[in-house]
Amino acid sequence: MRSYSSLAAHAERRAGRAFGRGVFLGELDVADPRTAAEVHQVGRRSYAVEAELIGFDGIPALTETLAEMQAHPLRWLGAVTRDGRIAAFVAWRPLAGEDGIDIDRVCVDPDWFRRGLARKLLGHLLTELVPSGNALVSTGADNRPALSLYARLGFTRVGTVRRAPGLLLAEFRLTREPADLPLPHAT
Repeated sequence: MRSYSSLAAHAERRAGRAFGRGVFLGELDVADPRTAAEVHQVGRRSYAVEAELIGFDGIPALTETLAEMQAHPLRWLGAVTRDGRIAAFVAWRPLAGEDGIDIDRVCVDPDWFRRGLARKLLGHLLTELVPSGNALVSTGADNRPALSLYARLGFTRVGTVRRAPGLLLAEFRLTREPADLPLPHAT
């Protein structure tokens, strides 16, 4: 897997992978120390804003070490600028026991807020990388921007859970056909 710095150069050579202001989408390799360090920092900056929005500063990713982040069995998709900076990312894993994915993280660097990066990343993930099966995601119950984003993308809020004192999470599910079912034919 290419490092994110070569991803921007590679993506720029391939038409159609860029969107808006010179940002490119591609998988990230968090085994690469430089990539992992930047993903870790973008995540911390993003989660610090969410902590303010929801009034809870104990979000696990805020205290997670770089090694702990790298140890998660996740795949990573990033939005990388032309100068090789990671502007946003999404990370996911297969759902246990069913066809689909559990979206573990959706993070946008605050310098890149309100530019559609989370929507673009999730759209690419859900239509190109994992186009079938269910998708789960959760966010702070008071994180209005994320709540709105998931609703616009077709997710249904399926519940609210208390994960820790002071931490309420809104849980969402996007129900889609499993990959192995034949598509219905038009008659």
